[in-house]
Amino acid sequence: MKKIDVTEAIFAIKKDRELTWEAISDAIGMSIVWTTSACLGMNSFTEEAADKLIKYLDLPVDSKATLLENPTKEWDKAVPQDPLIYRLYEVVGVYGDTLKEVIQEKFGDGIMSAIDFTMDVDKQEDPKGDRVIVTLNGKFLPYKAW
Repeated sequence: MKKIDVTEAIFAIKKDRELTWEAISDAIGMSIVWTTSACLGMNSFTEEAADKLIKYLDLPVDSKATLLENPTKEWDKAVPQDPLIYRLYEVVGVYGDTLKEVIQEKFGDGIMSAIDFTMDVDKQEDPKGDRVIVTLNGKFLPYKAW
């Protein structure tokens, strides 16, 4: 099976059973963001997590090899050259679909405003290397049905 086939199967089962990413992540014992990203094909599963997902969703047994594959994290966009901007772009490229899924699951169909929006950047000292903490805080704007 190809990654897209497994992802489509997961989405079909999720929709059919009216599951949430939170329910799926709880069932396999992983975080919601990681689980969503892995189900979208942007992370590889551990054997244990793959086995739990296959059992929970009744996925075909041959999907395990695909779930264990290392993903190719690529998307169809022009890539900025500045290293810091590139890394932020990489975050959105790898986790953008995951964020969209989780935000819309929690709020409904809509977007996070970049107009009514604040962003904080903090530094957390760490003996392994200082950490960058970026907080994005945007108002949720639901799409309207006319």
